[in-house]
Amino acid sequence: MAREFQRGHKAKISDLTPGTDLYVGVQIAAPGLTFDISCFGLDADEQLSDDRYFIFFNQPKSPEESIQLLGAQSGDTESFRVTLDRIPATIHKLSFTATLDGAGQMSQVGPGYIRIVAGGEEVVRYAFTGSEFTTERAVMLGDFYLKDVWRFAAVGQGFDGGLDALLKNFGGEVAEEEEEPAAPQAAPGFAPPAQATAPPAFAAPPAPPTPQAPQPAPSFGAPPAPAPQQPMHAAPTIAAPLTPQAPPPPAPYGQPGHQPPPPQFGQVPGQGAPPTPPYGQPAPAPYGQPAPAPYGQPAPFGQQPPGAPQGVPQGAPAAGAGLHAALQLYKETPTGQRWTPQNKQLMRVDLTMGGAGVLARQGSMVMYQGKVDFGYKGAGFVGRAVGNATGQEMQLMRCTGRGQVFLAEEGSYLHPIELQGDAICVSAESVLAFDESLQYEVRRVEGHGIPGGALFTMQFQGTGTVIIKTHGTPVVLPVTPTTFADCNAVVAWSAASQVIVSSQVRLRRNAYPGHSGETVNLQFRGAPGNFIVVQPYEV
Repeated sequence: MAREFQRGHKAKISDLTPGTDLYVGVQIAAPGLTFDISCFGLDADEQLSDDRYFIFFNQPKSPEESIQLLGAQSGDTESFRVTLDRIPATIHKLSFTATLDGAGQMSQVGPGYIRIVAGGEEVVRYAFTGSEFTTERAVMLGDFYLKDVWRFAAVGQGFDGGLDALLKNFGGEVAEEEEEPAAPQAAPGFAPPAQATAPPAFAAPPAPPTPQAPQPAPSFGAPPAPAPQQPMHAAPTIAAPLTPQAPPPPAPYGQPGHQPPPPQFGQVPGQGAPPTPPYGQPAPAPYGQPAPAPYGQPAPFGQQPPGAPQGVPQGAPAAGAGLHAALQLYKETPTGQRWTPQNKQLMRVDLTMGGAGVLARQGSMVMYQGKVDFGYKGAGFVGRAVGNATGQEMQLMRCTGRGQVFLAEEGSYLHPIELQGDAICVSAESVLAFDESLQYEVRRVEGHGIPGGALFTMQFQGTGTVIIKTHGTPVVLPVTPTTFADCNAVVAWSAASQVIVSSQVRLRRNAYPGHSGETVNLQFRGAPGNFIVVQPYEV
């Protein structure tokens, strides 16, 4: 029986089916609208670094045929064959998308789905409707992503713009067809007029060629009930991915706009400009020329570059002058995930994905977009009593609604940790936010040699994400029989580890006046695979 996924749900492929040769079907339709359904093969940076892994109507398969476009069949608008064990190691994600070809918006679509079929049996389905979208012209439906093993995520994230904008978001661009210049015609030479011939006989125009029947999809386990094949529409443009974006080439010689820049002293004509210096620092002067004046100050008379008006400040950023160019580095990071780091100290959560709310530390919201409700999350009398007694009390707020919330606290470094049914122990002081679907409780750490004989921590378990915060960049260490950590510096550890509070205080007359200050620490033990997270700071 197929598992029904909601937006934001994730699972290991091995938990869904033991097979790796999979059929992916997409069903999406709306009256009078046409859709382009594609698959983007992305690298570890979620960029289309190899354009051969952009699978669409003009490129129906990857080089080793691990991803193949099959066409419409079995009631699906489009279908793919994905062989996971043949995908090269450079590909870390397969993103299945649907974009509008022509006018319209995604709110007009009827009920649709993306599904996975293994051996002819449907194993998972994510259904959606147009009511989940507004004016978007594209939607990211689902992802296969590699995180130690291949997993599947139901995304359902709308995207402004069509295929062109989506392609640019993944690091590509649309290449328009260029008109070839007409070949010059030679001047005609002297020749007598040709002999008159009889006019051609009237005839009907030739019949168009008979269209060829589409090739049948390979039989590898697609759904058994075939549907009538639908012809694939012609593409109005040619889409091609892009390597890193470069400025447009200069106009050809003799064409409007051709203004070759004069070469600088010591520079061979035709070579590119010198490398751009870091933002805020002046560019080095070419060899043999004086250094430019600091930004915002006019250059001395006689040192202005040729053609520059006198009195204009020199040294504008190489990326372009103006406010937009200066802020381009700090723009919002687009993504189709529920949790997205905007930088090391700012986290964004998309409440429209996943359905469940988010619990965050009170006062950690710095900005939000959309319709979001913030409510107080009480711990109850027993929870407050336990929190006060153990020092693991968290003052939380509940974030619900449809929108995006940006979270931060005192410039701490933020790290999302995704749990897939496993558990992790984190000090309450180091927790910023987490999915409400996670279970959490206070856990006791056994020990000896100190008053009370124990310390306490929070244990999170289930399926969801917890955001932990650290002072500086942490280090992750494997657990060995001789692993010790300062209890004030350790941030988190795997729940399967055995933790013991250890003390080095010796009972002697001058124990306290002469102790080292490192008398209490935590000893970790466990099987291979367990870990601890330590920050370069003591609370």
